Amino acid sequence: MLEQIKGRLVVSCQALENEPLHSPFIMGKMALAAAQGGAAGIRANSVADIEAIKQQVSLPVIGIIKRDYPDSEVFITATMREVTELMRAAPEMIALDATARARPAGETLEQLVKRIRLAFPQVLLMADISEVDEAVTAEALGFDCVGTTLYGYTATTQGHRLPQKDFAQLKDVLAAVTIPVIAEGNVDTPERAARCLALGAHAVVVGGAITRPQQITRRFTDALGLPVI
Repeated sequence: MLEQIKGRLVVSCQALENEPLHSPFIMGKMALAAAQGGAAGIRANSVADIEAIKQQVSLPVIGIIKRDYPDSEVFITATMREVTELMRAAPEMIALDATARARPAGETLEQLVKRIRLAFPQVLLMADISEVDEAVTAEALGFDCVGTTLYGYTATTQGHRLPQKDFAQLKDVLAAVTIPVIAEGNVDTPERAARCLALGAHAVVVGGAITRPQQITRRFTDALGLPVI
């Protein structure tokens, strides 16, 4: 899979329960549209969505499950429960929160990775990180790749965006690890996606700028100074 997406675009097809496009059927069609547009892979949330997507396209899938836990801020594939559920849909890769934040039930990231490797040695693992040190740790733990997915979405990186200062965070991660680095997070224009690849990102993931029409519409209304009715 990593070779298949190298130098290419992965489209994140996600819609949460409170969003208008929340539906496995719609996400399947969204993935089909992305494939027809040239996407090399899909990132998707939930078993139902992944199964629907795999019925529509033959592209490799990065699977996640977003689930809140009362004792942790980690919510992207936080425990073995989510991994086991995801494997029913057989995604080629699973992404999980690899930040330094405390995990549910006190489990460590190292413990979780060992459990996954033992139970499902065939699946690739992507580390969603927010800081450079987390990328270094992820490489040491044996992740197959790291993604800048959570930069700006943790307490220590809040208010930051990946494109800032000509993708300085991406550059720092690329310099710190030898495993593939996938650029993800607020890559909201084709020009920015191209810049990520030019800097050395293995691939780039784009989500809301392609697949969330309410966000796309809001960019237009904000630019026009129009209120949301």
